[in-house]
Amino acid sequence: MKKIIPILIAFILVLSACGNGGKDSSSKGDKHEVKHAMGTTEVPKHPKRVVVLTHEGTEALVAMGVKPVGAVNSSNGDPWYPHLKDKFDGIKPVGDELKINMEEIAKLKPDLIIGNKFRDEAQYKKLSKIAPTVFSKELRGDWKDNFKLYAKAVNKEDKGKEVLKDYDDHVKKVSDELGDKKNQTVSMVRFMPGDVRIYHQKTFSGQILKELGVKRPEGQDKNDFVEKGLSKERIKAMDGDYLFYFTYQDGNEKVTQLEKDWLNDPEFKKLNASKKGHVYKVSDDVWNTSGGVLSANQMIDELKDKMMDK
Repeated sequence: MKKIIPILIAFILVLSACGNGGKDSSSKGDKHEVKHAMGTTEVPKHPKRVVVLTHEGTEALVAMGVKPVGAVNSSNGDPWYPHLKDKFDGIKPVGDELKINMEEIAKLKPDLIIGNKFRDEAQYKKLSKIAPTVFSKELRGDWKDNFKLYAKAVNKEDKGKEVLKDYDDHVKKVSDELGDKKNQTVSMVRFMPGDVRIYHQKTFSGQILKELGVKRPEGQDKNDFVEKGLSKERIKAMDGDYLFYFTYQDGNEKVTQLEKDWLNDPEFKKLNASKKGHVYKVSDDVWNTSGGVLSANQMIDELKDKMMDK
């Protein structure tokens, strides 16, 4: 018996050491490094409380089955875009995308924050003190690149690939269904407070049109962002076989009047798209501002419905 006791004690000590070693190993294994726009950050492998600071980032996580605890308010809606309201139910708003609320973010005790350098570079250090923070770089037409980063950040790369494959399959299906319709040009115009713009390729809607293989008017078939500050002398540049327009802050009295003024201009009514009855108002939320995979899929279906209708 005297011989057994030291053996038992030794055995217990070994188990204890293994347990501690296992705990340390698990602790390291529960984190992984993510390279992003601000450097490299060690983040939890299985984050439970994610806060997202971009509209497209919130869409990305929800599409992958990850419900953030907090996200920036949508640009339209109270607090979420109408077309995403049901999917975003239960997420706490943390301020506007252009003006995040640090206090609300901290209250949620996140274990991961996902944001964007273009929007919040100046806030990165403060955010990093609250929780590990990962930033994408831009917020234009490159939503797929951002999506892949977000998938890596939340350790859902396989699910992310599945979501993007479903999207690519959707693009191919609709592209095939459009057939010869793709040879007709599509113009993209936006009305907003004090400004009228034509949208080119490096925009959310512009990239989707490119993926579908839909032609653009010659002046819009450019690998850049937008033409801003249009005067009515540029109305002809809006023309195409189809013209889709979206209005930011729709319902705002001044923007509504601006939109009406341009649409009723005699030169606008001379456009081929106008004569053919191919001028369509679409949602700024879906076709531009939200900018994520859920909206992209919806835009594709809406575009097909309009182009196949006539």
